[in-house]
Amino acid sequence: MKKLFATLSCMALLTLGLTQMTYAQEAAPAATDTTEEVTPAVADEAVEVDMEAVMEQDATADQTFHQALKTKFIEGGADFMALIALVLILGLVLCLERIIYLNLADNNYEAFLRKLEEALNRGDMNGAKDIARNTRGPVASIAYQALMRFDQGIDVVERSIVSYGGVQGGLLEKNLSWITLFIAIAPSLGFLGTVVGMVMAFDKIEKVGDISPTVVAGGMKVALITTIGGLIVAMILQVFYNYILSKVESILNRMEDASITLVDFAIKYNLHK
Repeated sequence: MKKLFATLSCMALLTLGLTQMTYAQEAAPAATDTTEEVTPAVADEAVEVDMEAVMEQDATADQTFHQALKTKFIEGGADFMALIALVLILGLVLCLERIIYLNLADNNYEAFLRKLEEALNRGDMNGAKDIARNTRGPVASIAYQALMRFDQGIDVVERSIVSYGGVQGGLLEKNLSWITLFIAIAPSLGFLGTVVGMVMAFDKIEKVGDISPTVVAGGMKVALITTIGGLIVAMILQVFYNYILSKVESILNRMEDASITLVDFAIKYNLHK
């Protein structure tokens, strides 16, 4: 009987041990699966949080830049910074007006001269005048004035071309002197703001009676900001001015070539008349 009870006890212990081992093996994969399911969710949430933080930082940086620009404009002094901004606006208006005018004046003068030559070869003076009158640009205007004097001799045609060419050249260069004035005024206003800022700094030193960075910083800040603003405006207007000059030189060269061609047309027309 003792052996029977001992055998039954051992079997019960073995059965209980196997049951516990089986339960542990089944619980372990469940825990692993739970961890695997939770970890990606936590990672996704962390990524979303990081992206939101980055977007907030970018928005804050943009807002800080614009706010800093406004702050620097105010710190530079409303008087001088407003004058510098006004110079920039007026200069850009004149530059845009010149660019539009020159682009309209820069037409295809080769095709115009071919049409004019064909009409003169047919002996159709009125048709040639109509072509010149209905074509836009300085070359057509000079040609029209020359055609009006084809019957008066080559010398008269040459003088009319030179005279009216000078008039058209003056129209092309209109308002360029104002643009150069604004280019010179912008840094001058900046330097004037620099002098005023230095005077403000010395006034504060005189009132406080001590040369310290906090006392001098305000006047120096005004001086540097106005100088930077004036130089930036001058550089912007200088770029537009150089572009306008290149367009004017290109059109003037075409006018000279067309003038020589018109003189040749006048000679041929008088020979065949």
